[in-house]
Amino acid sequence: MIELSHINFRYKKKKQLFENLSLTLQPGFIYGLLGKNGAGKSSLLKLVSGLLYPNSGQCTVFGHHAAARKPAMLQDIYMIPEEFELPPVSLATFVKINSVFYTRFSQNQLNAYLAEFELSDDAKLSTLSYGQKKKFLIAFGLATNARVLILDEPTNGLDIPSKSQFRKIMAASLDEDKIIIISTHQVRDLENLIDNIVVLEQGNIIFNYSIAHISERLAFEYNLAGVPDEEILYTEELQGRKAGIVKNIAGVDSRVDMELLFNGIVKNAPAINEAFANLKYEY
Repeated sequence: MIELSHINFRYKKKKQLFENLSLTLQPGFIYGLLGKNGAGKSSLLKLVSGLLYPNSGQCTVFGHHAAARKPAMLQDIYMIPEEFELPPVSLATFVKINSVFYTRFSQNQLNAYLAEFELSDDAKLSTLSYGQKKKFLIAFGLATNARVLILDEPTNGLDIPSKSQFRKIMAASLDEDKIIIISTHQVRDLENLIDNIVVLEQGNIIFNYSIAHISERLAFEYNLAGVPDEEILYTEELQGRKAGIVKNIAGVDSRVDMELLFNGIVKNAPAINEAFANLKYEY
């Protein structure tokens, strides 16, 4: 489990980013960390991985203080940042050097992931495109079998077929002991993949619910003609019609439109959250 408790953080000479922020992430789920650019997503991920230190409060990862960056924690966490530099070595050499830090690393799993992504382990990292490098890091990260896998904008640089491969591989890799956090502002890339949505806005968590609860409480309509105003939580223009989010009065599970939901949360979070009043959250 990951627990952030009463986190306060600011960069030097800048305004406060996080103020009294608390968040709990449970094993067995894929979390989508969503927000506009500058919302604090990358900073939050760096706090979890121990790359940033809170001014006050604490973050623990499976009982380890993240800021201490002890080997027992680091072997159980793998982070793929949005921007990265890789050495000019072959994939096989990179694996040989880095796999020793992860006690549950599986070469067989890595081989399977590389085959899925159509990558050869004798290729040099310096000759790969940005998207190919990203796919290699995803494959290596999954093969470490770390219990915490953090991906910051993982679909940047991936073409449409690769994004489909990514969703397939990520969904298959989850187990009851693992926490996967995917941070992005490209919300459609996470559809049918994530279990929970956490939305950041200016350093604040403005939404945090499971896909199951969202499907139960909200419905997504693409033509709001005839829908009573009191049932409508958010509207936007869509090809000459009004689309939007409405209260799920019937209680029938509906498909969650990630882009529509994200737009609604960012523009009118209080109204969207009101639909979840009195909800008892159970993992």
